[in-house]
Amino acid sequence: MRLPRCCLGRRAYLLWPILLILLFGAALTALLPPAEDHGSDGVMGALRRAAPKKFSLAQKRHAADFSEEDKFTVIIQTYNRTDILLKLLNHYQAVPHLRRIIIVWNNVGEQTPVKLWNSLGPHPVEVVFKEQTSNQMRNRLQPFAEMDTDAVLMLDDDSLVSVPDISFAFSVWKQFPDQIVGFVPRKHVSSPSGVYSYGSFEMQDPETAGGDKYSMVLIGAAFFHRRYLQLFHDQPQEVHALVDETQNCDDIAMNFAVSLYLRKQSKSNRINTPSGVFVKPVDLRNLEKDASSGYQGMWHRPEHLLQRSYCLNRLTQIYGFMPLSFSNLMVSQFGFPSYANHKTRG
Repeated sequence: MRLPRCCLGRRAYLLWPILLILLFGAALTALLPPAEDHGSDGVMGALRRAAPKKFSLAQKRHAADFSEEDKFTVIIQTYNRTDILLKLLNHYQAVPHLRRIIIVWNNVGEQTPVKLWNSLGPHPVEVVFKEQTSNQMRNRLQPFAEMDTDAVLMLDDDSLVSVPDISFAFSVWKQFPDQIVGFVPRKHVSSPSGVYSYGSFEMQDPETAGGDKYSMVLIGAAFFHRRYLQLFHDQPQEVHALVDETQNCDDIAMNFAVSLYLRKQSKSNRINTPSGVFVKPVDLRNLEKDASSGYQGMWHRPEHLLQRSYCLNRLTQIYGFMPLSFSNLMVSQFGFPSYANHKTRG
């Protein structure tokens, strides 16, 4: 029985796409490598061998060691601010590259909140509590055995630094690993009589209307190399006595120690590298008012600034000269690098 021509036309119309698909599949098959070239497991075996191989144990260890170089340790000294401390610990758990948090516990005779902290775990970042036998300012500047990263981020127990600020400052520290890289700059002010006073850093110099300069970066919110913990420990006994006498100025003494170290490391005595690099923070908060204890920091004491001026002059006497040098470098997330020069137009 013959089919109508219209039916044959429809069949031919349906067969053409099928034939094209078969021809395309055959062409792709011809492009694949022969199975005998890759052993008895054929194409799938070749694909498995082409996939990335697993690291050996030695390679894994090397990768782990390399990753440790890209981490840092936080040190927080605390006294009578446990409620704020727990908020800070929770906040800093989210910081990238953070290896460990060391809490210098200055509440002598009081239990640490370690049981409470551990009961609410697990936590991404390990927290170590170091109980102290005395409430001294310089307790935080010890070469702790738990330190296994070159980078140290020291933070006050009433300061909250945003995660982006910390990450950016860490990237800046990796460019300046021999200096203190932090968010709070200060300066020494000289006088014709040779007596120094402690001054704040202004975005604009009141005399020249140009950018101001700083000669110190305070360690209460700063990165520095862990070698400086041992360096501070090795400073003259008079320096430690001064810090203990005033319960102040450990940050000024650290800037002196770093300046002297950089001066010794410099190949040219004519070039004095500043002790620190100022990173302008975007979000740095003070949580002191949130403390249920009502404890106020030392900077509220009426003699605080007078003590810091006293320390500048006393340290100059101990070392025999003023080693601090000025800088106007200000590193900002919205322009790297820039300078503290905010002179108004006109």
